[in-house]
Amino acid sequence: MKTVYDFSVKDRAGNDVSLSEYEGKVLLIVNTATGCGFTPHYDPLEKIYKELKEKGFEILDFPCNQFADQAPGSDEDIHAFCTMKFGTEFPRFAKIDVNGKNASPLFAYLAEEKPFAGFGKGIKNAILKKYADANNKKFGDKAYIKWNFTKFLIGRDGKVIARFEPTADMEEVKKAVVAAL
Repeated sequence: MKTVYDFSVKDRAGNDVSLSEYEGKVLLIVNTATGCGFTPHYDPLEKIYKELKEKGFEILDFPCNQFADQAPGSDEDIHAFCTMKFGTEFPRFAKIDVNGKNASPLFAYLAEEKPFAGFGKGIKNAILKKYADANNKKFGDKAYIKWNFTKFLIGRDGKVIARFEPTADMEEVKKAVVAAL
């Protein structure tokens, strides 16, 4: 059976990185953007990372510019922004597509393992759904990810445990990470 360890990705310098390097760790794989209303998620993500890294936890950050062009700039520009503004220390990889014909095979796999189940209830979620639906029409059946800061929790065995949409409460994300550790 396939796991995340079967995939390779590119680091910011364009080098191949096998995700098998993270075997045995609990992972939170996130597609991010520097100009999104959810960009402040970097704060709790970094806090969770610092608190749990020594217990075998890693966050893998994949910038993506497919949602309202909210991740402009080069890989190094994005990295500089995140480290200077939010003090992030977790690994950040090359900018990718998460939807469409050029979608990262990793994100297509993650989304197939844990498909989109909705943003939740409330006015904020309804507004986001409207924008996401309009944005994702161009990707058809390859609209795997609905918006920036979608998070996938991966167990130590490399299998997908959970999917958290950007509207998920970060305390719930942290609880799930702690349980997986």
